[in-house]
Amino acid sequence: MRISARADYAVRAVLELAVRQGEGPVKAEEIAGAQEIPHKFLEGILGDLRRAGIVDSRRGGGGGYRLARDASAITVADLIRAVDGPIVSVRGERPTGLAYTGTAQPLLPLWIALRANVRKILEGVTVADIAADALPEPVRALAAEPAAWENP
Repeated sequence: MRISARADYAVRAVLELAVRQGEGPVKAEEIAGAQEIPHKFLEGILGDLRRAGIVDSRRGGGGGYRLARDASAITVADLIRAVDGPIVSVRGERPTGLAYTGTAQPLLPLWIALRANVRKILEGVTVADIAADALPEPVRALAAEPAAWENP
C-alpha cells in the first residue's frame, strides 16, 4: 500500500487544525507554512476535505479553515478516502469487484484480508489520537516491532 502525498498532506493539515481548534479559523497559508506543504496543492486538498464535510471554511479577513466536527470523530481513513478514494484497490478497482479464475482464485481472499487489516488500523486511529500522541495500543504495538522499521 502506498500513502500518496495528497493523503499525507491531508492528515497533516487536519492535524494542524486540530491542535489549533481554540484559535478560530486558520488560513491555508499558515497550515502550508507550519507543515511545509505547497500552498496551491494544499488548497485543492482542503477543497476535497470541505466537500467531504471534514473541514469548514470561511472567507474574508477573519476567515480560514477549521474542523467541521470533533477531531475524535475524524479517522485517518476518512481523510484518505476524502482525497484519494478507496483505501485499498487493485488496478484501481475495489477488491470486492474483482473476479479471478484458475490458479489466481486464492488472490481474492488475500486482497480482501489486506483491505480488512488496513481498514482496521486506519479506521481505528482518529485525528484526536494523533494530536494527543496517544495512538491506540494495537497500533503502538505494531510500530514497536523491530521488523516494522526494516525495509526488506
